[in-house]
Amino acid sequence: MRLIIVGGVAAGMSTAARARRLDESAEIIVLERGPVVSFANCGLPYHVSGEIPAEADLLLHDPASLRASLDLDVRVGHEVIAVDTAARTVTARAMDAVVTLPYDALVLAPGASAVTPPIPGLDSPRVHTLRTVADAVALRGHVVRGDRRAVVLGAGFIGLEAAEAFRHAGLDVDLVERADQVLPPLERELAAPLRDELLRLGIRVHEGIGAARIERGVVSDEVVLDDGTRVEADVVVLSVGVRPDTGFARDAGIETERDAIVVDAHGRTSARGVWAAGDATAVRNAITGAIAPVALAGPANRAGRLVADDIFGVPGARVQAPAQGTAIVRVGRLAVAMTGATRAQLEAAGIGFRTLHLHPNQHAGYFPGAAPMHVVVHIGDDGRLLGAQAVGTEGVDKRIDVLATAMRAGMGAADLIDLDLAYSPPFGQAKDAVNLIGMVAENVLTGRLRLWYAADLDRMREDAMILDVRSSAEYASGHIPGSLNVPHTELRARIDEVRDAAAGRPVRVLCAAGVRSNIAHRVLVAHGFDSASLSGGMRTLEHWYGADLDRILTREGAYA
Repeated sequence: MRLIIVGGVAAGMSTAARARRLDESAEIIVLERGPVVSFANCGLPYHVSGEIPAEADLLLHDPASLRASLDLDVRVGHEVIAVDTAARTVTARAMDAVVTLPYDALVLAPGASAVTPPIPGLDSPRVHTLRTVADAVALRGHVVRGDRRAVVLGAGFIGLEAAEAFRHAGLDVDLVERADQVLPPLERELAAPLRDELLRLGIRVHEGIGAARIERGVVSDEVVLDDGTRVEADVVVLSVGVRPDTGFARDAGIETERDAIVVDAHGRTSARGVWAAGDATAVRNAITGAIAPVALAGPANRAGRLVADDIFGVPGARVQAPAQGTAIVRVGRLAVAMTGATRAQLEAAGIGFRTLHLHPNQHAGYFPGAAPMHVVVHIGDDGRLLGAQAVGTEGVDKRIDVLATAMRAGMGAADLIDLDLAYSPPFGQAKDAVNLIGMVAENVLTGRLRLWYAADLDRMREDAMILDVRSSAEYASGHIPGSLNVPHTELRARIDEVRDAAAGRPVRVLCAAGVRSNIAHRVLVAHGFDSASLSGGMRTLEHWYGADLDRILTREGAYA
């Protein structure tokens, strides 16, 4: 059998390596248009920062090592320009020559290319993307030669990593994001602590605004923003998204959706004898069922292995699991991680859900260094786990990975209560954050806890009485105007005062993080009140309103 694989790196090389392990006699040819076939693309920003000092550390294999270890015929500098699925041939351009190769099986793993928006001036030599080893080396060159000012256009995962990398290397950094917040897939209430960390690092953040043009200069360029702001730049990184690199596949009549190659559960395309894997494929979302590309290294590696198993007829071969989109990024002291669907995705899909906000410590509060993780979890009305995100200094990766595993296993939110997780004071709590999510979810699903949300504040101020059950000192430090302050430890003794103040209105309770207000909520329910507890408490409210917080809170002393 002759197997031809178009594209190397994660999906392509995983397919090739697995194929060789399955069949020693197969002829396996990998066509890679770039000069490098196997590299650590997720490590590129850390070469820019200098944390991975040597370019060689990014290079995993070359054609010679792959020939020696796996007997692969790897041909770099071969750009595939056409596929004939009827004749079963692939045509590639190599230097000044054009070659056509027949295949028995074909795997398409061309990856994705950076989106280039219509911004005048992007042809400046100071403008780069960050997709290849050559890109990382070029950007590291700007650092090494002493450039001082960097502008990053786009604050998605790669943009954040690029901005952090430049700042780590000592450059002044401006981060520009056209959306209303950095890292647009992140829930609004978690974007605030991320933005605060960027500011702490000294990165200037421009949200809700894009670049109008880049004006090339002799010594440096100027990036002109939509509002007229001018930002000087020695180097500019363009990171506004990627697009599946599938033009030749579409020309061959292979089915695509949103430019991505449509595949079935075995990685088969619409063309007989042709499979596809990686960033260029469209996969089904595990929660919403939507079809879209997922540009992540983990799924690409797993898909490559799966495709090889199907090609070589492995009995009981796996099928491709729907995508959960589990991802994580480091920004300064913070880790930001997510899995499953976002609020926007759930709403677009018409899926009913409830949102939980928690702020548990990453380890025992009495052990030095305890710090809160800010967690958002979406659960279905049936108790299904739909999505989770978290921001914190430690322990975020562990909790999101546990939640991603629980989601894949089909566990319900309440099942998290009984997960038996490792505990020691330096590492966690006896009631781990994941267990706490299950407990809160069970309370909500059974009706023992009723929630209200920061987004509903204006309406609640009109229709309900807001009861703040924090201490008087906490209340004085910042509270909602017109709210009544009764510390939760005094609530039972002052219940008549609350009843008089409510005057028949619903009572909406809040505290710092949601724990004390839940206690108060149960007291109020027992006394016949229409009560609900603010999800995530004042911490979530502060994150939700961010820069508008002064409009929401007063800091002029206790309620009178």
